[in-house]
Amino acid sequence: MKAVILAAGEGSRMRPLTYTRPKVMLPLANKPILEHLLVEANRAGIREFIFVVGYRDEQVRDYFGGGDRWGVSIDYATQRKQLGTADAVKTVESLINGNFLVMNGDIIVSQKDIGNLISKRGSTLSVFEVEDTEGLGMVEVKGDEVVHIYEKAESPPSHMANAGLYLFTPDIFDAVSPISRSLRGEYEITDALQLMIEGGHHICYQKVSYWLDLSYPWDSLRANESLLAGIGAQNQGEVEKNVVVKGKVSIGKNTVVRAGSYIVGPVIIGQDCDIGPNCYIRPSTSIGDNCHIGSAVEVKNSIIMKGSKIPHHNYVGDSVIGEGCNFGAGTKIANLRLDKKDITAAGVDTKMRKLGAIIGDRVETGINASINVGSIIGNNTHIGPGAVVSGVILPSSRIL
Repeated sequence: MKAVILAAGEGSRMRPLTYTRPKVMLPLANKPILEHLLVEANRAGIREFIFVVGYRDEQVRDYFGGGDRWGVSIDYATQRKQLGTADAVKTVESLINGNFLVMNGDIIVSQKDIGNLISKRGSTLSVFEVEDTEGLGMVEVKGDEVVHIYEKAESPPSHMANAGLYLFTPDIFDAVSPISRSLRGEYEITDALQLMIEGGHHICYQKVSYWLDLSYPWDSLRANESLLAGIGAQNQGEVEKNVVVKGKVSIGKNTVVRAGSYIVGPVIIGQDCDIGPNCYIRPSTSIGDNCHIGSAVEVKNSIIMKGSKIPHHNYVGDSVIGEGCNFGAGTKIANLRLDKKDITAAGVDTKMRKLGAIIGDRVETGINASINVGSIIGNNTHIGPGAVVSGVILPSSRIL
């Protein structure tokens, strides 16, 4: 059976992180979202994949190639205009013979749930029970069948969210042709499924046990924490004397952890990093390749992408830091409101009491810069010495 992974979109709600990369290439636990999905599907027995790519597709193609590194075969289909999931499925029709899986490329699901789906015979939609239905596609079921799919309805009659993981028969290709664009201006695969239901087709469902959905940048922190919980401890670098390492900590090749550093797992540190001396790295932190975390720096529950430098007397908590950033001495990121209320970022209630900043690529700060909770800072921004930053900062801004 082939698995089709929908990986063509930018993910505009994930900006500024997706200005320079497709959403599926955002790192979690130091691997792209798409790689986590590929690995779980491979563990479930899938050996043949089709990636539907579009926005900045060269990054996906260059990273995954033909799939040899994972012992799988990967073909590519190009969705030149990102016109929705149904349009994306239509692009693979000539590559499919028989039943096939379709997976949204911006979710994380488990080997177990993918394996269960493979065993089904007819078209099947995966669901996950949620408390908060806001912004999600919801599914109404009766018996073992889907009776209605609601795309981001205000008051859906169900708490079963569409998990973006499907088993399709070739009948789906007949269903995607006649549908019209949705209110979002896209051709939705859920509209095709609803058309099949109304035409008398039986669409079954299965509940999945594990599902991570990434809509906003701060969702990366929750997903990163969940994935890091499953890592193993390993040291492929050099750890000097008087370093304390507790819990599961993974240290990459050619990384040096200098004396006085205190690391509490789960933490993953990439290759060729310079860590310490005398820094404190707290749980649920991912540090990419070629990073520098220096003296008197504290990092907690954060994603630090490759090539970033946080070298002197800095605090980074509950934040996502893009590639190639450089923080001046004393730069601090706040992550808790004084009134302890949930934090709003870019006008969206994150439903998080602790959230620092979402910082794009190649952002530089001067000494003693202060960044407030829920700040969104665009790529190539320069923040001057002593500056205080709040809210949404557009790319290439100069804050003095």
